[in-house]
Amino acid sequence: MRICILSIQTGRAAPLGPGQVPSGFLKSPRRGPVRVGLAGLEGDEQADLSVHGGPEKAVYGYAASHYPAWALQFPELAPDFHGGAMGENLTVAGMDESAICVGDVHGIGSARLQVCQPRQPCFKLGLRHNNNQLASAMVKSGFSGWYYRVLEEGQISAGDALVLLERPYPDFPFTRLVEIVYHGKATAQELEQMTRMPGLASQWQDRARRLLG
Repeated sequence: MRICILSIQTGRAAPLGPGQVPSGFLKSPRRGPVRVGLAGLEGDEQADLSVHGGPEKAVYGYAASHYPAWALQFPELAPDFHGGAMGENLTVAGMDESAICVGDVHGIGSARLQVCQPRQPCFKLGLRHNNNQLASAMVKSGFSGWYYRVLEEGQISAGDALVLLERPYPDFPFTRLVEIVYHGKATAQELEQMTRMPGLASQWQDRARRLLG
């Protein structure tokens, strides 16, 4: 299957759920070219920059292939499970967490993006779909999606191919990083390697250093 961007979504911060919690979770599809800057997609916004957004969470990608599994697990939410339902900016066809490694550099349109960390779901995922089991289900499944940092600004469009340009850590699959981030079970060798991976988000490099002592 061709690896490409199936759809692009952005959104502004707005009240979410019964408590009207400010969130940028609700996103709408974009048509035509979208500008990608160092802080993310033009027209996208986060409500709480202490936990969302920033250079190492600039663009959020999610595998379209996960949505059928979510629909089977939560049939009452099946109509909602489509591009953007997990709050992602890029819904990707033909690729999931098993096909990427930490630090992979992807060319999309005229931009270059680097895979740097998995998404850690928070309560807002449950608010978005009125189901407080979704966050724990994401952790259990490992269907986390991935955050990109932007190495080179440019323009992207739905339908653009996603091209692997660099793979600096072929021996560190993203699925293993997801396990470490979600469940904290890393070997000393893995922690040492994580401290020396410029492609990895700085918070996870720092955490690995602390765990090594």
